[in-house]
Amino acid sequence: MLPGPAPTRLPAPEAPAAPAVRWVPLGVALVIGLALTGYVWSAHGTKPGVLLLLGIGLGVGLFHSRFGFTSAWRQLIAVGNGTGLRAHALLLGTTATLFALVIGTGTGLFGSAPAPSAGPIGIGLLLGAFLFAVGMQLGGACASGTLFAVGSGQSTIVLTLGGFVVGSTLAAWQYGLWSDLPAFDPVLFSDHLGWGGSLAVTLALLALVVLVSRRVQARRTPPPVGVPPSARGTLARVVRGSWPLAVGALVLAVLGAAVLLVSGGAWGVTSAFALWGSKIVAALGGSPESWAYWKQPGNAEALSGPVLADKTSLTDLGIMIGAAVAAAAGGVWTLHKGVAWRTAGAAVLGGILMGIGARLAGGCNIGAYLAGIASGSLHGWLWGAVALAGTWVGLRLRPYAGLANPKPDDGVC
Repeated sequence: MLPGPAPTRLPAPEAPAAPAVRWVPLGVALVIGLALTGYVWSAHGTKPGVLLLLGIGLGVGLFHSRFGFTSAWRQLIAVGNGTGLRAHALLLGTTATLFALVIGTGTGLFGSAPAPSAGPIGIGLLLGAFLFAVGMQLGGACASGTLFAVGSGQSTIVLTLGGFVVGSTLAAWQYGLWSDLPAFDPVLFSDHLGWGGSLAVTLALLALVVLVSRRVQARRTPPPVGVPPSARGTLARVVRGSWPLAVGALVLAVLGAAVLLVSGGAWGVTSAFALWGSKIVAALGGSPESWAYWKQPGNAEALSGPVLADKTSLTDLGIMIGAAVAAAAGGVWTLHKGVAWRTAGAAVLGGILMGIGARLAGGCNIGAYLAGIASGSLHGWLWGAVALAGTWVGLRLRPYAGLANPKPDDGVC
């Protein structure tokens, strides 16, 4: 018998071409970034200038990798997809390793003395983390996600940011209502095990998280998560396309450790929102300096000083600028219009809940969860556990705001 014709091999489908560069937004973002960096550097010194540049780098990394905390918890709770949570574990483990090296050796730049982020264990932490998690599912983004989404032109998230500032300011104003809630002293693993032991415990717990997430995902078999189209070619993908979550985690870990190295404190986000809101109150004739929150030693210095000298404000502004540059270069910067009123209301409410929750808990998904776990602090782990419970509640509230949840029978979730 003669052999039949060889099977025809169809060519592999080409990756879709990346959208054209948005030159106007890109130019505006670059001019703002360069002008602001130059001003900060000349007016306030090298250290603030470096922090702003690190914030820009964080914005670029967050946007290109679409690194999310809100979506990762939503995917896990809704359909059992632990991909995002495993990316968290890589970010947390790498950051914890770098933190142990920096803090354990006492290495700091510009005269800074690096210190771990440790928070009290009490009602404020638990209630705050819960409210924050509910809020981020209604608002559509967490603290860092809000900033890079705003920078990339997502107008709905501007409402979330506005609510964030309002909620943070309200919590600062009513500091006396929650500052004395029952709490135990912070618990740092390094105080009992040294930095080597602290890192070992943290990495072991993260390995357990990865194992459990894989087991959950294997049992629930969730649908795949959609990946944004990316530019062709390695260099084009780096500059204009989407990055794997693992790459984003490593980039964010290095930049976050650099913030610690330069400033002496871990990367944070939400304390700046209380500062911005209080500055607005002062500009409108109010007296935020009389609030108990701003009478605290470190807080009083921040309120009395310029916003562009505040560490957290600098990295926050940098994130928005960096995300704008990355989104415009990738051709996806755009202003979204026609937001449904229910969605708009949920965005504002979600932001307010996150602002209040972050102040109650002493931090957000960055300042408490990431910085806490990376520092070997028990409060970071508790924040994350309670945030999962808050996510479950938030998912059940989303349909009332016209927001969809991932479903097991979706093609893409």
